[in-house]
Amino acid sequence: NGYGPSTGLEEARIAVADYSSTKKVRYHCKDIILTNGSSAAIDYCITCLANPGQNIPIPFPGFPLYRTLAESLGIKTKPYNLMPTKSWTIDLNHLRNQIDENTVAILINNPSNPCGSVFSYQHLQDVLQIAREYHLPIIADEIYENMVFRGQEFFPIADLSEDVPILTCSGLSKRFLVPGWRVGWIKIHDPLDVFTEIRRGLVSISQKTLGCSTIIQGALPKILTGIPQKYFEDVMDTIEKTAKLAHSLINKVKGLYPIMPQGAMYMMVEVDIARFPAFKTTLELIERMVQEESLFCLPGACFDYPNYMRVVLTLPEELILEACKRFKDFCGRYYKDA
Repeated sequence: NGYGPSTGLEEARIAVADYSSTKKVRYHCKDIILTNGSSAAIDYCITCLANPGQNIPIPFPGFPLYRTLAESLGIKTKPYNLMPTKSWTIDLNHLRNQIDENTVAILINNPSNPCGSVFSYQHLQDVLQIAREYHLPIIADEIYENMVFRGQEFFPIADLSEDVPILTCSGLSKRFLVPGWRVGWIKIHDPLDVFTEIRRGLVSISQKTLGCSTIIQGALPKILTGIPQKYFEDVMDTIEKTAKLAHSLINKVKGLYPIMPQGAMYMMVEVDIARFPAFKTTLELIERMVQEESLFCLPGACFDYPNYMRVVLTLPEELILEACKRFKDFCGRYYKDA
């Protein structure tokens, strides 16, 4: 019931290190910082790597907390485009163009929130090459690690890097479906041993909050080793089935264009707002949809990405069927042909 070490209990950090290690990267206790959820892990990384006036390229569309955390510290974010017509892969040329003399790191999110994209081995190699050319570390938000559909493969970017330092942020919330437990972590991959100051900085920053729940930390060794692989497979099979169902039904709704995800638990849907002249924006459309159909999707405006909305895929099948029927009814009332 007392305070634990700010970086986490040793046995919990060892458990995360063992859980995260692969044939290519072996983590040790000293490489793990436990945090109050993965959001705190991202906060620590941004705080430690950047100073006010410097900048970090972030995905667009992407998790809005990246910008919130950075700008609260006077750190700028420079959005780089994800391409909806290419399964939301990174526009590598645009990423290059966002890097300047004040750039201190590149932030990537794989698998993606809100897009549900999963980057290929080669695509991650291309991102690493850019980081290598500009001598930049990478902050990798991999909270949806291993949450991919059949036929897809998740590659931890640290596994691919023999020289680029990586700070990977992850935790229990998504794969284990326990966001309220608030246990995340940072994994430090430092193949050239250049992160000595960063390691010290992360330890110092962790002392601001004195770590995460010691109760959950005490259970981590059992949590990370005691759950059968079939549980995770069943979860992803269910989400994939829901994604296919939602995609097929929404694809039949006039004015809506869903983009099939490859993993995570979300799907982005493009809204042809010009076909809904009663509304100036997708936000207005969604507000009316809530009023008339009690149906809510997160508007793309939350990601600074207008004319899209994000659909969550963790609902039971019967609710997905009902939601898609309400999409059809609502859009049918307001859709106008050109």
